[in-house]
Amino acid sequence: MHNKLTRHQIASLVANDIPDGFYVNLGIGIPTLVARHLPPDKDIILHTENGIVGLGPGDPNAPLDLDLINASKEPVSLLPGSSITDHVISFAMMRGGHLDLTVLGAFQVSAAGDLANWDTGAADTIPAVGGAMDLVAGARQLFVTMEHVTRHGEPKIVSTCTYPLTGKAVVDRIYTDLAIIDVRDDGLLVTAMVHGMSFDLLQSLTACPLRIATDCRMLNPT
Repeated sequence: MHNKLTRHQIASLVANDIPDGFYVNLGIGIPTLVARHLPPDKDIILHTENGIVGLGPGDPNAPLDLDLINASKEPVSLLPGSSITDHVISFAMMRGGHLDLTVLGAFQVSAAGDLANWDTGAADTIPAVGGAMDLVAGARQLFVTMEHVTRHGEPKIVSTCTYPLTGKAVVDRIYTDLAIIDVRDDGLLVTAMVHGMSFDLLQSLTACPLRIATDCRMLNPT
């Protein structure tokens, strides 16, 4: 019997893997939660597309200031030394390779690291590109956070994406509620799995071949 990681536990894993001194953009959903789990001994500078560099936690009980929000439209604060720019400068940072890392959600990730995260083609959904295409093209690294399968049990890690792409061969690492998987030139490498999860079961929930690292570690949801 295996347990699943919560959204906050996924975010915590990502936060602890971000190197000190990185400039990081956090996308909507689970990525936004990463900000709440950043180690206090690391100097990590957060960027958001609406033009904030150096954002900190916001007071959820304070009146919402639409000038101080993150990608999920949650309140944030300005840390000492932070700055506010217009969209031109903000997107120039994204497109110009000035961000070390971006963390995004996904509908699908392919075996080659292709990302689809803006449109499923469903009749009742509204496509939402946002700044994702700029981020995946400009950031030096891309981490993806998501549930391993859809609510209907369909794999979200696939051989080839069937949804419109955000970027080709852009994903470096995938964090799901079941595992951490690195995207390598020779395929997908499982570096961690939740306690109680077997590799065979993980493979059955994934629609492309996986390999397991010799030092694969166990994650213990609590």
